[in-house]
Amino acid sequence: MDKEATFSHWKQQSARKLDVSRKGNVDGDIEHTVRLINEQHCYFTSSSCSGRIIMVNEAQDTSVIQKQNCTWLFVTHQLCKASEVVAALEKSTGNVVLKFEPFVLHVQCRALADAQLLHTVAINSGFRNSGITVGKKGKIVMAVRSTHGLEVPLSQNGKCLVSQEYIEFLVQTANKKMEENIKRITRFHSCLYVALQKKDCVHDESSNEKSSSPVYTRRRKRKEGNSIPNCSSGEEQQSDLELGLTLFNDV
Repeated sequence: MDKEATFSHWKQQSARKLDVSRKGNVDGDIEHTVRLINEQHCYFTSSSCSGRIIMVNEAQDTSVIQKQNCTWLFVTHQLCKASEVVAALEKSTGNVVLKFEPFVLHVQCRALADAQLLHTVAINSGFRNSGITVGKKGKIVMAVRSTHGLEVPLSQNGKCLVSQEYIEFLVQTANKKMEENIKRITRFHSCLYVALQKKDCVHDESSNEKSSSPVYTRRRKRKEGNSIPNCSSGEEQQSDLELGLTLFNDV
């Protein structure tokens, strides 16, 4: 089976899979973006989250895996209120942590050139922690990520560690991060739409040959008339510096 057929098979398999997330469906704020990506023959999404504010009751035993031993007390993909956090905190008897987790999206790509286009769009849209993973079986996954998260402990063994005033401050901070998160998602969608209109997914054989190397960095200068628009805000905008792209093998 050639690479094109293999990728098509993976994409069909993914389309048939059930959504096993807690929510059970794609978040509303990114539904149009996920649909846009999946409509392209060179991409399909494997997981996504539009961003969320959550409170979790973590395991008191630090030797166990926290993700498998925690209870969700509160979760929203929108702005939240301090009263909601307080109400959830009052019901807890363990170690409670308030988190803001920004937008994350994993996209499997047909070829390295397709992943590079998506990576450039993500970086220009403010998702500076984005990266590409090349798996042993040739799977190329582009992860859209950012670093503006938040994680603050609120209680220990059921005892609240912070004041009402501090909870209100944390909620304001989390809401500001959520608002910025939505702006970046909007930029990402707009930039991606324009980039896909200007440039079809092109299979880059020379780039694929490079992907067999465990780790390499490709440098490319941004030129006038580049098919990928610069969608960064003023404070995030890159000048004429070279943009580095680092690839890591999935081991």
